[in-house]
Amino acid sequence: MKIYFAAHTTTTDNEAGIASGWKNVGLSELGVKQAKQLGFRFSGIKLDAICCSDLIRAIDTVKIAFEDKIPVIIDKRLREVNYGDFDGKKSEVVAPLKKECINKPFKNGESYEQAMERLHEFYNDLKKRYKKDEAILVVGHRATQYGLDTMTGKTLEECLSVPFVWQPYWEYNI
Repeated sequence: MKIYFAAHTTTTDNEAGIASGWKNVGLSELGVKQAKQLGFRFSGIKLDAICCSDLIRAIDTVKIAFEDKIPVIIDKRLREVNYGDFDGKKSEVVAPLKKECINKPFKNGESYEQAMERLHEFYNDLKKRYKKDEAILVVGHRATQYGLDTMTGKTLEECLSVPFVWQPYWEYNI
């Protein structure tokens, strides 16, 4: 099955340099524009379904981009890593802790390994539900993408070592 991954569009927290984690935060004006562009980018691609995190930034990205034209599956397992006490803290405070929290949970949160377990469970459920020739768009967060990356051969250490470089979407075959 082909999976397209797109990150949720820009939020007010992104613009303020805040690591949202499981904190619900809305899209910024730029994020709304980006969501409309996302819909346009996929206008020529046949999608069988869209899956997204249950956090409002992912849901709003999908609603704006696709206007209920494609079936949407909202699933909590597609959330960002739970930074626990660090949800909503400055990115400059959270970023140095990420590699430390591959195996060890963030205080009152989860580890990256725990997040990968729920994400892999979701992606394995998708493989059971959809055929090899079907295409799914997943809209989520960095951890959502790390779930795909680690299912296709990367380690968490590699994922966390590469700075995020935005692009319209990524393609995976699982």
